[in-house]
Amino acid sequence: MRILTVSHFYEAHGGGIERVAGHLCRQFTQPGVQAVWAASDADQPPEAGVEAVPLACVNPTEKIIGLPIPLPGVRAIRALASEVRRSDAVVVHDALYVTSILALLMAKASRKRVVLIQHIAGIPFSSRILRSVMAMANIVVTRHMLRAADALVFISDTVRHDLVGTPARIPYQLLFNGVDGAIFHPAEGPAFVPAALAGIAISPDTRRVLFVGRYVEKKGLAVLRALAASRPDITFLTVGSGPIRPGKWGLANVHDLGAQSPQALADLYRGVDLLLLPSVGEGFPLVIQEAMACGLPVVCGEPSNRADPGAAEWLRGVAIDLTDPEGSARRCTDAIDSLAFTSVERVAMARYALAQYDWGAMARGVLTLAGAGAAEL
Repeated sequence: MRILTVSHFYEAHGGGIERVAGHLCRQFTQPGVQAVWAASDADQPPEAGVEAVPLACVNPTEKIIGLPIPLPGVRAIRALASEVRRSDAVVVHDALYVTSILALLMAKASRKRVVLIQHIAGIPFSSRILRSVMAMANIVVTRHMLRAADALVFISDTVRHDLVGTPARIPYQLLFNGVDGAIFHPAEGPAFVPAALAGIAISPDTRRVLFVGRYVEKKGLAVLRALAASRPDITFLTVGSGPIRPGKWGLANVHDLGAQSPQALADLYRGVDLLLLPSVGEGFPLVIQEAMACGLPVVCGEPSNRADPGAAEWLRGVAIDLTDPEGSARRCTDAIDSLAFTSVERVAMARYALAQYDWGAMARGVLTLAGAGAAEL
């Protein structure tokens, strides 16, 4: 069986959707299944195991407004159409990208089964114009994409509620992203200093707060900056890449570590005091699940803390308003100062995450929806 995955970027771009697509594609590479991945050629495609189809696109919006929207050219459209015709089923990640829309339309025209994995709903940008455009796009495009797909997957129960209501108006499956338990797990042995922090002078008595994500507006970078400026007693460590550079804020308690490997990131989860993700418009960010698996307390923007009802007791949600970064920062401060997990609670959280979030189970669920038979699974 030939499965074509379509996402806006390859995982080298650094975003959560791309990382999920990459994990699933690797899980798809099993006897009886040929995994093919089409995405913008802006980044390095996967090196092995997955057949890559780089699509020549332009991405003018990301640097301007922080919103990546790759636009394929004529050659890319032809290449995508060819791959859709050659495939037995198409797995599309998120509805609003141009490549996603084209892939679904092409698959329908070729009578190929489509599984749509929806990661996010609306994004409450600080700009009223962008908020309005996003809301209109969900009405005009996303609603029709959700209904047109042969099978619909949500990775977050809050995104499901926002887009199809409660009770749901159309059939769906809730399949949570996975976590690689071989990398992301609680610390074993005595405490240590992560290699990524070598050379950074941090007092042992100073709390270390970690941010992991794309350096773009929706991730709450303005909130993080306001918080760091108001709390010089806390050391803030940021991991990621993008147009907003925390290292240029001129704050002595902010250290931009750039992009990190999964193993280095896991070491950071195990070597800091909490994860802070003051983002908006999220589904269930993969970094939250990875932090949970390492036993790291999490403060995140609402409603990500309710994406998995079974995990809500361990996630501290904060109301984030990008038009009011100072007020949002104060609410984050209150959450950080009141957060106190016992070692027993941390162990319970890690056990839950490692048992609940499994890439293999998610991939099998998607393949079943795609029409794979027992021989392929």
